[in-house]
Amino acid sequence: MSREHHVGHSRRDFLKTSGKIAAAATLASSLPRVHAAESNTIQIALIGCGGRGTGAVTDAIEAKVVPVKLVAMADVFEDRVRGSYAQLSQRYPQNVDVPEERRFVGLDSYKQAMDCLRPGDVAILATPPAFRWVHLAYAIEKGIHVFMEKPVTVDGPSTRRMLELAKKVDEKNLKVGVGLMVRHCRGRMQLYDRIRSGEIGDIIAMRAYRMAGVSAVCGKPEGMSELLFQIRRFHSFIWASGGVFSDYYIHQIDECSWMKDAWPVQAHALGGRHYRETGIDQNFDTYSVEYTYPDGTKLFFFGRNMNGCHNEFASYVHGTKGAAIVSTSAHYPGRVRTFRGHHFTREEMIWAFPQPEPSPYVMEWVDLLEAIVKDKKYNEVERGAIASLVTAMGRMAAHMGRIVTYEEALNHPVELCAYVDQLKPDSPAPVRLRENGTYPVPMPGIITDREYPEA
Repeated sequence: MSREHHVGHSRRDFLKTSGKIAAAATLASSLPRVHAAESNTIQIALIGCGGRGTGAVTDAIEAKVVPVKLVAMADVFEDRVRGSYAQLSQRYPQNVDVPEERRFVGLDSYKQAMDCLRPGDVAILATPPAFRWVHLAYAIEKGIHVFMEKPVTVDGPSTRRMLELAKKVDEKNLKVGVGLMVRHCRGRMQLYDRIRSGEIGDIIAMRAYRMAGVSAVCGKPEGMSELLFQIRRFHSFIWASGGVFSDYYIHQIDECSWMKDAWPVQAHALGGRHYRETGIDQNFDTYSVEYTYPDGTKLFFFGRNMNGCHNEFASYVHGTKGAAIVSTSAHYPGRVRTFRGHHFTREEMIWAFPQPEPSPYVMEWVDLLEAIVKDKKYNEVERGAIASLVTAMGRMAAHMGRIVTYEEALNHPVELCAYVDQLKPDSPAPVRLRENGTYPVPMPGIITDREYPEA
């Protein structure tokens, strides 16, 4: 389920469940000086006006930690800006002040939108992930706090660059949240503590599934440049998003690594394309990855995008004394539970987080905004970059047909779009259409030093 599907779960649900979030008036009293004089409102610029960006603005408003106001919007596509503005201004008229002159369109529009902010305001970065480091670097330069969607990198070179930017975030005392919202799920936080306390014993294996229908297959519409088409359909192109693997599967790889309290050190994977019909994207239809952690423990991840097959969206942890459910049927609600056996029956259940649970999509904004108004250290960039890298490590293993280690993924020399920060409307597209009307796809065992042939 995507971020925009959860906006109806308000702070009221959280208060019912935990009742521990401070009142907005109390928080406002500790606002940094830039907000304390004439206004305690935090201004927001939305960079990337698709469903995720629009949902992130909604979640920021629903957090109700401090007044927020959307004051600028930017996207490569005018219709995305127009649609997002119409939706948000109708639903939250008191929180949206974006006249036409502050709605920007184009590859450089992120600068124009962030230029509308004051130091200490917040930029939401929700464009295709390939642009994430470019936009974060500009926000740091401007002294602006950031919420950025996952994944935050798509390859080794961009990960190394993002890790350097993480240091600059701390140097400037900025606060940056990353949209791995599961880490802010109150139920999963308790589950993590229970696993760490030994409730299900030592972890011996984990498994996760994201299996659904066909996704991200596409055909190019008439009248659109190749570059803009690849940006518009970013899930279909590995350079822009890491493909469906990085963009969809990162959450479960991250949440299982969290429960393990470690990052995997290598990935062994397989995957393939089956009956493609008119799809011309670069993704595989199926992926299976064996992730190995430093102590040898395995995470088995299974991804599939095919119609008519068994669907499953869940994550499980198995221990020496029992098991746990990390995700049930989507990211939210998690409905986390622990069991004294491995059959996940009601009779064997030890504990379940009370329902209804607060939306993690809203709670990640509660945590970020509280850090801003209380001036607490808050920097999720490094963790987001590593989560993005270990996800890419599994993708690379499947696409190249061999085992890939963490160190190789991090230090891999191939940058999928080395000139992403220099793209112009008339720039050549990072992936070239072949004579047969398709794009280059991974060739495991044949192309083993990069994910797909250059042409």
